[in-house]
Amino acid sequence: MKPKLEVKLGNLTFKNPVLTASGTFGYGLEYSTFIDLNLLGGIVVKGLSLNPKEGNPTPRIYETPCGMINSIGLQNIGYEAFAREKLPFLRRFNTNIIVNFFGENLDEYLEMATRLENTDGVHALEMNVSCPNKKSEWRRMGINPQLLREAVKEVRKQVRKPLIVKLSPQVTDIMEMAKICEEEGADAVSLINTIPAMVIDIKTRRSFLGTPTGGLSGPAIRPVAVRAVWEVAGVVKIPIVGMGGIMTAEDALQFIIAGATFVSVGTANFINPRSTIEIIEGIENFLVAEEIRDINELIGTFRQ
Repeated sequence: MKPKLEVKLGNLTFKNPVLTASGTFGYGLEYSTFIDLNLLGGIVVKGLSLNPKEGNPTPRIYETPCGMINSIGLQNIGYEAFAREKLPFLRRFNTNIIVNFFGENLDEYLEMATRLENTDGVHALEMNVSCPNKKSEWRRMGINPQLLREAVKEVRKQVRKPLIVKLSPQVTDIMEMAKICEEEGADAVSLINTIPAMVIDIKTRRSFLGTPTGGLSGPAIRPVAVRAVWEVAGVVKIPIVGMGGIMTAEDALQFIIAGATFVSVGTANFINPRSTIEIIEGIENFLVAEEIRDINELIGTFRQ
């Protein structure tokens, strides 16, 4: 008998807990020739703003031991082009579409939230307050408890669809930030975003990136992310989307055992476009081997 992989977020049912991490899967079309998008639990699209963004100067990606640093700078086509050009394609698939969004200020967050709430084919929203390589004023929302509380509270008023808040690891106490999100009505939190990092060309004495710093992702940050998920799971009751260096089913299962209801696969997509499907299959095989009938029985089962 096949184990049950379904998990829930608010009133949404996901066929399995495996999502794509924003910024690593484009708008879905880019990977549709490699995998069947219908098999995914959900697709989290590239971070979206009200107006198009050019992003940071090139070069934008540099490989590091056990990971990579990116400084894309949230380049995107803007809401109107997304709704007109990308969403019709995504609507063809039987999976949940989650839009990661941001704004240059709170007003833009609210405008984006309102538009996405009223856009057919968008099933849930991921509010990004934690991009480490963007120097906009809104970045402070992810590290300032008072600003985060105000932002989540106001965005929550605009949307009835499930609202996820993507948290920054650049805080003294990520548990406090997660609790604020829960108290102000968020349906879930996702963690962690990339960690600020830099790498220097010793010949030129300049950064290998077009900007001095970028965000470190990949297996190098996984132990940090697992610890953050475990800590947050101990203080909130809302679902957690765990992410950070998930390359295999074994990696994903660590997050689930630590307390994550969902996992988001990011950097692995660049190395192996089929990684999400292999992770889904690996989770299912593990449940069969361990005689676990329902993935929900495994969530938060870490033993001290």
